[in-house]
Amino acid sequence: MSWFESLILGLVQGLTEFLPISSSAHLRLTAVAFDWEDPGAAFTAVTQIGTETAVIIYFRKDIARILSAWFRSLTDRAARREMDARMGWLVIVGSIPIGVLGLTLKDAIEGPFRDLRLIAVNLIVLGVVLGVADRLVRRDATGGRHRAVRERKTLEQLSVRDGLVYGLCQAMALVPGVSRSGATITGGLFLGYRREAAARYSFLLAIPAVLASGLYELTEIGGEDSHVSWGPTIFATVVAFVVGYAIIAWFMKWISTRTFMPFVAYRLVVGVVLLVLIWVGAVEPDAGEDIGTGERVTTEEE
Repeated sequence: MSWFESLILGLVQGLTEFLPISSSAHLRLTAVAFDWEDPGAAFTAVTQIGTETAVIIYFRKDIARILSAWFRSLTDRAARREMDARMGWLVIVGSIPIGVLGLTLKDAIEGPFRDLRLIAVNLIVLGVVLGVADRLVRRDATGGRHRAVRERKTLEQLSVRDGLVYGLCQAMALVPGVSRSGATITGGLFLGYRREAAARYSFLLAIPAVLASGLYELTEIGGEDSHVSWGPTIFATVVAFVVGYAIIAWFMKWISTRTFMPFVAYRLVVGVVLLVLIWVGAVEPDAGEDIGTGERVTTEEE
């Protein structure tokens, strides 16, 4: 991987990680568009450490309160009733599904799940689901005909059951094209939470999973079977952090007054265009790699 590739991929990671459009899919598609080798699941996981660092800094006050209350709750029963302490436990509970499935499906994540046909379908399907969930939010906010306005839930009302549902939604993002933020925010909207509440818990919930995944994949960088070296990976991670911090600040302001429909439309367009390109033979489903082995696909001309 060249320094130019790492710059572009770092920009893409930072721009797309927090938006409900799937950063892993966009890293894969960017490589295909430029005829580069697939950066791979390990590169994606490590660069996500950069964007997750942006989350930690952006929510640093919330995280500090949660950690303080959680540690006190280990020895103080009264502290366990505090919202911040409960949030700490709920983040742990919500992280269990992706931890179990991530280890169980590791080979599939690095191989078959990166098939472009699957990515296209995921972009379309989750786009439709997100659109339906967003429409429910608008209906609850305005009230339909002969319907009372429904008050949506805040994070203070988050339960263990809801935390696990969030966690299962997050685990769906192990497949490129789903989107971690898209899946968890969609799950939160269907559970009746406000957009801001769903997004905030989504970002907090991602911290343990993303950091654990990135650290776990560190050994895959610079290996004999990898075309990704340490220098470009670190550079891309730093770029992703800088861009990601700006995006998360913008996104939190956006969802307080706007809908997710622009992202829904974008997902549908990209998914449909990708399927058409594959159908007409302009793009191979395994472009950039041999699905299942991770090896570069070559032609006789190459």
